[in-house]
Amino acid sequence: MAELIRTNQYLSIKGKVAVITGGASGIGLATARLLLANGARVVLADYNEHAVQNKAAELDQTGDQVAAFALDVSNQEQVQALFEFTQQKFGPVQLLVNSAGVIGPNKPTLEVDFRDWQRAVAVNLDGTFLCCQEAIRGMSQAGYGRIVNVASIAGKEGNPQLAAYSASKGAVIALTKSLAKEFSNLGIYINSLAPAVIATPMNDATSAETLAYMVGKIPLGRVGQPEEVAEIIAWMLSDACSFTTGQCFDISGGRATY
Repeated sequence: MAELIRTNQYLSIKGKVAVITGGASGIGLATARLLLANGARVVLADYNEHAVQNKAAELDQTGDQVAAFALDVSNQEQVQALFEFTQQKFGPVQLLVNSAGVIGPNKPTLEVDFRDWQRAVAVNLDGTFLCCQEAIRGMSQAGYGRIVNVASIAGKEGNPQLAAYSASKGAVIALTKSLAKEFSNLGIYINSLAPAVIATPMNDATSAETLAYMVGKIPLGRVGQPEEVAEIIAWMLSDACSFTTGQCFDISGGRATY
């Protein structure tokens, strides 16, 4: 595909404080780059401490616009510490992108160890809930906020041999709709998106058979790029998204059927 052209077009993002989980790679990192290009200040949060520190340094050696924070999103105390750190570093969180996620067990359901199921749900669903909960505390006081939860086309349609991933991402979509309706009167817009398979490190753990199955269902006939996903996320975080909340946007190369 042709190289994607990026421009600074999300003017309302300038000066905003953003937290991005899963920020050391893939969709999270691509989103961070785009938000920085539009003048945001960003805290990259990721389970991989070494990677997140390195990426933050690459993006901003001065530390004036980017900071790194290592955490397990399923740990409530660590999530609270992330938002306290951001408050002290840059100020109140105005933008949140929940991009942290794991594929979880990629095997027949009858062979899935329950502990592996629990871990996938803890990261994909519990982590999203905890970050939303903490962000909304501050956003409610400010009367402003934008949250984007990265779900998956698997959460709409289900993928075979990915029961935990599909179920947890479906729950993220439902959580988004619930929170959006609860907090819409406080100036907080909460949306999600459902990517099909995207060229990210997370899919390195996906079997070749499952990957081929997923790509085979995409009418455009290719995987998506993180930069393509970042564009729709940036729009949802901007004030241009002014009459839409609780929505799950498709970015699946035409795979989505509803």
